[in-house]
Amino acid sequence: MIELLQQGFGAVFSPYVFVLITLGVAVGIVFGAVPGLSATMAIALCLPLTYSMGPATGLSLLVALFVGATSGGLISAILLNIPGTPASIATTFDGSPMMKKGQGVKALGIGVVFSFLGTIFSIAALMFIAPILADVALSFGPHEYFSIAVFSLTLIATLSTGSLVKGLFAGALGFAFSTVGIAPVEAIRRFTFDLPSLNGGFAMLTVMIGMFAVAEVLKFAESARSSHRAKPQNISMKGVKGFGFSIKEFISQLPNATRSSFIGLGIGILPGIGAGTSNIVSYIAAKKRSKHPEEFGKGSIEGVVASETANNAGIGGAMIPLLTLGIPGDTTTAVMLGGFMIHGIQPGPLLFISQGPLVYTIFAALILASLLMLVLEFYGLRIFIKLLAVPKHILLPIILVLCVVGAFGLNSRIFDVWAVLLFGLLGYGFVKGGLPIAPFIIGFILGPMAETNLRRGLMLSDGNFSGFLTTPISAVFLALAAASVSWHLVTVIRHKKSAAIELMRS
Repeated sequence: MIELLQQGFGAVFSPYVFVLITLGVAVGIVFGAVPGLSATMAIALCLPLTYSMGPATGLSLLVALFVGATSGGLISAILLNIPGTPASIATTFDGSPMMKKGQGVKALGIGVVFSFLGTIFSIAALMFIAPILADVALSFGPHEYFSIAVFSLTLIATLSTGSLVKGLFAGALGFAFSTVGIAPVEAIRRFTFDLPSLNGGFAMLTVMIGMFAVAEVLKFAESARSSHRAKPQNISMKGVKGFGFSIKEFISQLPNATRSSFIGLGIGILPGIGAGTSNIVSYIAAKKRSKHPEEFGKGSIEGVVASETANNAGIGGAMIPLLTLGIPGDTTTAVMLGGFMIHGIQPGPLLFISQGPLVYTIFAALILASLLMLVLEFYGLRIFIKLLAVPKHILLPIILVLCVVGAFGLNSRIFDVWAVLLFGLLGYGFVKGGLPIAPFIIGFILGPMAETNLRRGLMLSDGNFSGFLTTPISAVFLALAAASVSWHLVTVIRHKKSAAIELMRS
């Protein structure tokens, strides 16, 4: 193993491959930071470039793009309150409030460092325990996936920082939008209004761009004519040491980072879920275990650490089923699978035997890309902060144009552009109505997963729900879901009782 890893590092440190990986990380960061673009799009656009390269060189470029784009989403999430990628949705919850409190440099520094640690953790897992973890993931069937989705949906209450009713309504609405299109299993068209464009439903990227980016532009446009127009923020880097946070703060977040890494890795291994879910689940777990949960959503570094560690830990997690089973963990690794096919390589259990040097070259490229991501984003902090000097009435229209381009680039359809506008108006309505966006996103992401696996599970159990209760892993997650709901109800009742007592005393 050590000899193969040495060969891998020897390959990636050759001048040509090293330059390609550096460029790949830099381009990936840009794709991640720009709303409307994504890691999937970056790899898809650069895939033709690998035709003329050798397998090791081409795949090294692709994994560099993957690493850079996954981490790059934190830049716009913190600076503009617009997640660059679905993997950075939860970063906006506390990253943007930190920005507004004048702690933008600290938020960026924390995000960069813990993105790096999450990536390294997942690469270590990929190298040492990939076959074992892949076997566990392979044992998950429809019953288990449904129960995981139900458990995750019950956590909506945790993200409903205001009214629980509003949170549940937002989650149900997200679930409803996810049902648009051709139904799973029986393939019946639902809520399409005889529009062929709606057969495939709404893409996650268009929902995210609309709910966050377009809604932010509309919110700013509402106050654009105000005589008290806010001046661009001017944050100085003078006196800022390192990444902007202390060693004490770093050490205090290690338990949070460790827990988030395991969550990101575990969800990354499960095919079809991805970092868009792991960063939110990790954020919820961090809030539940925090000594100061009331600070979440108001600028807590724990929220940024949880989100950014988990989404980057998903990189190695998504690569595990790809390399060991030939099953893509998410849409990005699905495109990367095409990179293997281009060179006539079939990922699977025999890959480690037939293509050992190539596998360890990929490991070495991931490690090098992570280090380069840390370096490039560290020196890029000064550049990122300069974005704030650009007046929002100039910056946001540019972002809106990029969002439209990104939406159109999904499937080359004008329909996706209109969908972005629709969800932009919906997101603006959420802002005006005081509805939380996070439960909507959770409902939209997990809705299809829950519905599809419920139907498949019932088919395997001859229409009997008992199959979900007799399967051990499924039963555990359903029990956790019931416990989560019960605990939240008890908490609500306690708060009401304590409030009534305080009112009586006053």
